[in-house]
Amino acid sequence: MKIRHPRIRGTAVAGTAVALAATAVAAVPAAHASAGGAATAAAAPSATAAQTRQAATASTLTRTLGARTAGAYIDRATGELTVTVTDAGAAEAVRAAGARPRTVPRGGDDLRKVMSALKRDAAVPGTAWAVDPAANQVVLSMDRTVTGERLAKVRAAAAAQGAAVRTERVDGEFRLFTAGGEAVYTNGGRCSLGFNVRRGSEYFFLTAGHCTEAGTSWFSNSGLTAKLGDNAGSSFPGDDYGIVRYAGTPADTRGTVSLYGGTQDITQAGAATVGQRVTRSGSTTQVHEGEVTALDQTVNYAEGTVTGLIRTTVCAEPGDSGGSLFAGSTALGLTSGGSGNCSSGGTTFFQPVGEALSAYGVEVY
Repeated sequence: MKIRHPRIRGTAVAGTAVALAATAVAAVPAAHASAGGAATAAAAPSATAAQTRQAATASTLTRTLGARTAGAYIDRATGELTVTVTDAGAAEAVRAAGARPRTVPRGGDDLRKVMSALKRDAAVPGTAWAVDPAANQVVLSMDRTVTGERLAKVRAAAAAQGAAVRTERVDGEFRLFTAGGEAVYTNGGRCSLGFNVRRGSEYFFLTAGHCTEAGTSWFSNSGLTAKLGDNAGSSFPGDDYGIVRYAGTPADTRGTVSLYGGTQDITQAGAATVGQRVTRSGSTTQVHEGEVTALDQTVNYAEGTVTGLIRTTVCAEPGDSGGSLFAGSTALGLTSGGSGNCSSGGTTFFQPVGEALSAYGVEVY
């Protein structure tokens, strides 16, 4: 049996709150391109391609150097890929790869120990932390719900780490993006379809794990009569990804992302890097752009802790959860949650898509 769905066309569109599902590709007037992020496509193709190459180099170098680096980032002022290092040998390896080395006092193991201490002493709902490679610090964020005794506990945990930790308050509340927007539906709620993927002749779509934890069967309509498929895997908390197997070979799915008035081909998956310009497509707020500000982010949602996320300045709202994060033709992540909205701005976290692809043995197309 072939399933045809007139609204979900293999496009990765986001939703929000718990999981954002990607769906219909209706044209959206230019007025919807808000100041929170241009609702155009990604950055200029040449710039996007260059940053994608830089991100791949950064991923390779940080993996190779291990504890001798505390991360990499694209310098805003110069556009150079900068890799932090702790010794001359690491610096030489960075130069040989065409990047700029920057010697820092704290290496990867040092900052991982700091984050382990925060996990032990500051893991309360409403907190989040990740390494800021440019500052060579761990940034500990607290949303507006962290008050009273919990606030005192978190501040004490940060103070114990000295200059290795920088604290910040964020507006709003760290939450999963679950409700709202054109979406895929289950008995437990509504989410956004992320990327279409396949394994041989089997076809699936990825979305957020907090979505697939909410229900097992997925439909294209709120009446739950047009079935798309059933869960084939789910991981939340800890991670935030899930996979749904289509009930039949979809005749109309494509490996594209909706730009609401156009589409962006997705030809590969890759890793993000700090400073990279990225685009999110969501069924509630359409297309918005922003910048990657951290990797390996830990977020303590009320529903549980998720680690290894991508932190960005891209806005999102309920109904965008599970939707796609990409740079040009490269898939990067699935919308998890965050704070704020697309009127005042905010922070949004994404599950790296590579982890889900590896876990389920699937590929984007």
